Amino acid sequence: MTDKAYDEDDEIRRLDFAAWFKLGRFALPHRAALAGLMSAGLVLAISESLLPMITARIVDDALSDSGGDKLVLLGSLYAGLVLFNAILIWFFINAGGIAATGIANNVRRALFDHLQTLSFSFYDKNPVGWLMARVTSDTSRMASIIPWFLLDMVWGTAFVLMISVMMLVIHWQLALLVMMTIPVLVQLTRIFQKKLLLSQRGVRRVNSQITAKFNENITGVNTSKALVREAQNLQEFQRLSGAMFQYAVRNKLQASVYLPLMLAIGSVGVAITLWYGGINVGTQLTLGELIAFMQYAALFYIPIQEMSSTFTQFQSAQASAERIQGLLETVPEIRDDQQGQLEALSGPIKTIEFKHVDFYYNPAEKVLTDFNLKVEAGESIALVGATGSGKSTLVNLLARFYEPRSGTILINDRDYRYYPLLDLQSRLGMVLQSPHLFSGSILENIRYGNLDASDDEVRAAARKVQADEFINDMADGYQTLIGEGGSRLSSGQKQLVSLARAVLADPDIFILDEATSSIDTQSERLIQEGIEQVLRGRISFIVAHRLSTIRAASRILVIDKGRIVEQGDHDTLMAVGGRYASLYKNQFVKHEAMQFERKA
Repeated sequence: MTDKAYDEDDEIRRLDFAAWFKLGRFALPHRAALAGLMSAGLVLAISESLLPMITARIVDDALSDSGGDKLVLLGSLYAGLVLFNAILIWFFINAGGIAATGIANNVRRALFDHLQTLSFSFYDKNPVGWLMARVTSDTSRMASIIPWFLLDMVWGTAFVLMISVMMLVIHWQLALLVMMTIPVLVQLTRIFQKKLLLSQRGVRRVNSQITAKFNENITGVNTSKALVREAQNLQEFQRLSGAMFQYAVRNKLQASVYLPLMLAIGSVGVAITLWYGGINVGTQLTLGELIAFMQYAALFYIPIQEMSSTFTQFQSAQASAERIQGLLETVPEIRDDQQGQLEALSGPIKTIEFKHVDFYYNPAEKVLTDFNLKVEAGESIALVGATGSGKSTLVNLLARFYEPRSGTILINDRDYRYYPLLDLQSRLGMVLQSPHLFSGSILENIRYGNLDASDDEVRAAARKVQADEFINDMADGYQTLIGEGGSRLSSGQKQLVSLARAVLADPDIFILDEATSSIDTQSERLIQEGIEQVLRGRISFIVAHRLSTIRAASRILVIDKGRIVEQGDHDTLMAVGGRYASLYKNQFVKHEAMQFERKA
């Protein structure tokens, strides 16, 4: 996926305004700033085009027999226009900055909001780094080009037209001679802008790879050190840095050749003016008009160059606009049925039933096949089976992170797709094998389960799951900052905080997916005591490899290849002597052996 994203960025795309028009809704709140920006550009073009003409009048008046009686007036007018232009430039820089920042903010908010609605399957296919690039770099590129593209198109077009009119007014034959260089200029611009576009995209593509590699190496620094991969990592990084250097040098070299060529073509126009005007000064042209015409000839190529550069950047940013619009148009696979009769859950969840449920991620490999199960309020269902047997898929279907490919899941005897998605998921409390905690304090992380909870309610939830003791032992208690991802807490402590967070939400259904598989025995005992406290009277689903944690479950389901092959409580299944009994005995023997080795 990452390589595909880089390849997309390297494509030369034909300019297509469809994506830009769709994204225009994010610019609408800032239409006043954009309108002011374009108006300022138009006025600036008119004002700048008058300066050479005033210069001509100043020169001619100074050389006239009147002795320059209008010099003060003309000089004041010239100074006033320069000051006015400076104010206009300040205005459109300010307006452009406001518009670009505002558009980027609107797009990021829309992307963030939309990303939260997308289904788990979307995140299965799209790496986090790729999504972050859409929200950050693509959004910045797209938003920053819009105001300056509008400005340069208005200012550049108006400035070229005004300069052309002024030159035609002064001497139309000479003006046509100068304009004869335009086809050469256009062809040169087309050649170099394509080259610049390719090298710029090469720089961005390799820069993205460098960023990804740097992030990967820093995140996995412990693994790199353990496998002694520092030298290989440095080699890979140097290879990318070398490619970045080559693209950057090529881009700068192309730009350094392009600009002098543009100036050289502009100098041809000035040279023609100087040659022809020098011969005819005093007959067809005054000295002031010659100077003004030379200024116009020199200025003629500046707006064309600016518009060409901005147009190239606009074309380059189109890939970003298309990716952003594509992401915004991604339809969640799991969403409320707009045509159906949705009805919020009334009262607690009393029954859950899986009826002939089939599910697969890949059609060639079914995960659940004709799965049937009914659970009543107060029951705790333990799921046992080999990796890939369908245990986690089952709870993901229950949470409606995915939906059955066929069959139905009923809650309170009604298809759960007819309940609002947020209403259903608000009834769930989940504790995963690797719980995600947020930067901030322990108090804030527990309160994440119920943002309206008081401090006392947070502490009560922590006490209920046996987390209160370790929290109070910390220097800052509940205000202890836990670092990114809870890095300052042990695995067991993170699980207890996660469990307290789930308890605070007061859910109807608890889902514990391998919640104790990666922690020590002492922490497991604490968590087990907390689980027993909070599961009473609720429906719960417990996925666990450690069979000692599920002995008290109402029913234990042994799942194999998406089917229930055994079910019953612990004593019943042990008496049967089937697959569960075999798994339990093997695990118990291994545990005893490990305990013996530690004592020895």
